[in-house]
Amino acid sequence: MERLQFEFPAGAPAASRTVTGVVASGDLEVLLEPQAAGSTSVAVQTSVDGYGGTWTALLARVFADAALPAARIEINDNGATPGVVRMRIEQAYEEAALAATPGRSTP
Repeated sequence: MERLQFEFPAGAPAASRTVTGVVASGDLEVLLEPQAAGSTSVAVQTSVDGYGGTWTALLARVFADAALPAARIEINDNGATPGVVRMRIEQAYEEAALAATPGRSTP
């Protein structure tokens, strides 16, 4: 088990908190909650040791756009592929924005 910590520049705080995905058979969950403007912190707990470089490169690409909302993100990984990681992070941001929209709810 490996635990990694990252910080990235960000925009305004995320709209709300959300959870996406599940930790089971090669997937992961992403827990997102708003954080003070200007910074996003990402904590990764993964069952796969030795992939710090891969996580660094993947998250650097995801958070290259400093306009993403500021959030505290916790990722609990059970061997998900980089594509699934990116999809779950994007899904978490989308669901947080939808949850904060009056009259709209997430499925």
